[in-house]
Amino acid sequence: MLCGSLLYVFHTLSRAPGAVLEQGRAALAGLERVAAAFHAGTVTTAFARYATEIEGVSRLQVATLRQVEVFERTEEATLFWGTVDLPELVVSARAPVEYTYYLDLDAEWDFVHENLTIRVLAPPIRFNRPAVDVSAIRYEVVRGSLLRDERGALERLARGMTVLAHLRARENLPLVRETARQASERFVANWLAWQFEDGAAQRVEVRFRDEPGLESLSAPAGADPSAAPDPGSS
Repeated sequence: MLCGSLLYVFHTLSRAPGAVLEQGRAALAGLERVAAAFHAGTVTTAFARYATEIEGVSRLQVATLRQVEVFERTEEATLFWGTVDLPELVVSARAPVEYTYYLDLDAEWDFVHENLTIRVLAPPIRFNRPAVDVSAIRYEVVRGSLLRDERGALERLARGMTVLAHLRARENLPLVRETARQASERFVANWLAWQFEDGAAQRVEVRFRDEPGLESLSAPAGADPSAAPDPGSS
């Protein structure tokens, strides 16, 4: 029994280098699929086709921000052709607002392949119309006067809240950019894993076209220029 065991171990070890080598060759062959797709310029086209087919939607929701906003309006007035200043009137409204941010899947997406990293230049982050919880709005006269029309000022504030919420949604972009980046990277990584056998081995890095200080996405030094697909194909 001892001799038999030793012979079995020797036989297994003698075959191990060849088996490991064969597995390595198979792995290398598999890792060529994504690179070959980039070389053929089919990745961007395939992604665009997938984006237009996914559940019939053209927007990828990447972030949702919910917070209580305080909108304030200040009004000044004078009498007698500007010779007499009336007291300043300040009114405010406090309300919960939900902001939804998304990427346009029909817009231009650029991909560059470098070793096992896919660098993606995604469309700018956009947002839907902010959803103000009208039932929870609380109005307040911060600074009023008997000489001023407080009711009218509150009504004007209410009419302008849609514009104010839109401006606040734009101001909040830096708060959601990293969340949007992570969601976009997961989306592209899942697509690569589904589309290519070696897709799960790729690392995804996403930048947005409206990102401050963004440099144009281009093939790195020493990379094959043909690996970058034509941006117009998206």
